[in-house]
Amino acid sequence: MTNIENLLQDYLNYLEIEKNRSPKTRENYERYLKQFLNFAKIKSPEDISEDLVRNFRIALSRKNLKKITQSYYVIAIRNFLKYLSKRDFKTLSPEKIELPKIARRQIEILEYKNLERLIDAPEGDGLRALRDRAILETFFSTGLRLSELCSLDRYLDFKRGEITIRGKGEKLRVVFLSDSAKNAIQKYLDKRPDPDPALFISLSKSKSPKILGRVTPRSVERLVSFYARKAGIPGHVHPHQLRHSFATDLLLNGADLRSVQEMLGHANISTTQIYTHLTNKELKEIHETFHARRRK
Repeated sequence: MTNIENLLQDYLNYLEIEKNRSPKTRENYERYLKQFLNFAKIKSPEDISEDLVRNFRIALSRKNLKKITQSYYVIAIRNFLKYLSKRDFKTLSPEKIELPKIARRQIEILEYKNLERLIDAPEGDGLRALRDRAILETFFSTGLRLSELCSLDRYLDFKRGEITIRGKGEKLRVVFLSDSAKNAIQKYLDKRPDPDPALFISLSKSKSPKILGRVTPRSVERLVSFYARKAGIPGHVHPHQLRHSFATDLLLNGADLRSVQEMLGHANISTTQIYTHLTNKELKEIHETFHARRRK
């Protein structure tokens, strides 16, 4: 391996061990940076130049990658350069690389009537229906990410209605179960005949379903899509829309942005601000009060 390839492995180990980044984050950074190094064909940190990074960015742009995807590569290169500078290697200053401006992404939320229909879609008192209802209620009550929901264990403090979550970057936060979520989970657990520690389990498709271990993200995506179709909700519905619905519901009912940020587990409040354009009641009231008054 060249010197730069050894340093890349050192950096990836640093991300995983010292920065507590997830294996998925390490995998993504490795992919972005290896593509850059394969393009650059360099052997040492001193060889990284502004022109080299600019030419790589042009190559990415010509691949017709989305702007947000291109930005991931640039962020990875900047952070790698920061690491090299921290270790006193002579290389390009990370401040020399400007991040691309990304248009604020449009988020998809469910209308409240559709959300209610989705949550009510699982019918019956069988184990599968009770599990699915509990999953949907838990999503909307907590705003959990899909991976976080799948990792939940069954031994919850129902009296307090709180769950401590270890989210992105190994950060801890507390989320809360509504009464309807607690009731749905309790009914589901009362039907469980097994000692598996997972809160939500995979089930076989037989009439008397067998327990196959912890539920997988893909199976949860399928069940959300299935019940959305059953409820007659148009378009593709995915679990993250329930997280969006959780956030917008809080903000529409008067919750402050900082509290919503904490419950969602966002590192930066700018990430939470994507919801504000959907929920600014004050602006709506000003519009209704003052817009086109001469026409009334």
